[in-house]
Amino acid sequence: MFTERTFRSALTASALAAAALVATACTPGAGPAGGPDSAGGAGGRPAARGTALAAVDTLTVKGRAPKTGYEREKFGAAWADVDGNGCGTRDDILKRDLNGVRFTDGHCKVASGTLTDDPYTGTTVRYQRGRSKVDIDHVVALSDAWQKGAGTWDAETRRRFANDPLNLLAVDASTNRRKSDGDAATWLPPNKAYRCTYVARQIAVKKKYRVWVTGGERDAMKRVLAACPQQKLP
Repeated sequence: MFTERTFRSALTASALAAAALVATACTPGAGPAGGPDSAGGAGGRPAARGTALAAVDTLTVKGRAPKTGYEREKFGAAWADVDGNGCGTRDDILKRDLNGVRFTDGHCKVASGTLTDDPYTGTTVRYQRGRSKVDIDHVVALSDAWQKGAGTWDAETRRRFANDPLNLLAVDASTNRRKSDGDAATWLPPNKAYRCTYVARQIAVKKKYRVWVTGGERDAMKRVLAACPQQKLP
């Protein structure tokens, strides 16, 4: 039997349900789950200071300039000794990134070693001088940088950029060659566990040298970092 008390209870429940719907609709970040907002954060919250996600929005966004005039030589002699330690940059990075390093001349020329847990593939790669399966990759490719600002730099800035340890990694050679001069919009490491670190390093390099990003590149970076919003810059 439908009594007045039952009617009042039903009316109260309906009112509470309607209020809950209104509150949900007005909650910041109640849109698509986990999607980055216009400020770079997720769930309607701004990205935390010092994170790669916050740094993305400090980069200039512009279209890619023509590749006209690009030559590797415009970035100086390959693997120059920019830090004055008597060793070329390539060998400095091999010493930094390989395990079990052996030298041909005491402390500079790396003869052999092992790249344990290659960042791009997650595998182990053996380095042997002269028949190496290890490359030193420019995380932000020189050609990409040329089309996004480096074409206007002076020679010394380009030389420092090409030899900056922040922008260099020892990686699996075949994977690096498939990357070519791709940016985050066109290439990411097959090793998904490394993608947050990889994108954060690209952002750090571009921020340091004021290299710009395209809109598609910025969006690709944000998609990666949405899974790791607390990722710090290196």
